[in-house]
Amino acid sequence: MPNQDVRQVTDSRVLAALAHPLRRRLMDVLKVHGPATVGLLAERTDQAPANVSHHLKVLATAELVTEAPELARDRRERWWRLQSRGVRWSNTDFDADPAARAVADAATSLNLDRQVSLARAWHAATDEAQAAWGDGPFSTDRWLHLTPEELGELGREVIDLLARWADREVPDDGRRREPVFLFAYGIPAQP
Repeated sequence: MPNQDVRQVTDSRVLAALAHPLRRRLMDVLKVHGPATVGLLAERTDQAPANVSHHLKVLATAELVTEAPELARDRRERWWRLQSRGVRWSNTDFDADPAARAVADAATSLNLDRQVSLARAWHAATDEAQAAWGDGPFSTDRWLHLTPEELGELGREVIDLLARWADREVPDDGRRREPVFLFAYGIPAQP
């Protein structure tokens, strides 16, 4: 069953808006921390507010973010939130138009670069930072023999598992919970 809060992208202009490292990062910050002002986003991304504002406008034009005026304390304060909790696309949806397919390929490549850079940053962290997490961080891989349908079923199960953890009620037990990035790929490949 598709997640109603995940937008299926079929417009290459939306993917073009996504295919920029800062815009991808701004969406991540909004996903992790919730609605924010330009100032908060600038602080969390170490960017100039004018630069953040420009990229938010691009994301808003693509209907990926929207203003949240109900959060403002006055008319000058502007808050932003994600339009949908997530986005997905299939590069094959863009096969009919070579330019659109190039945009989809670029967005997919940027996504992979972002995911790998987060994993690399963890591995470059200090021993002290890594020790604070004990055995929590993990990496795993497996070689499986699957049909395309079985891979689709496995993908849905993994996505459902991650959604269950992402959407759970966070316990109010006084323990500090940090953002944790988790990604998985299931792709046909040869060893």
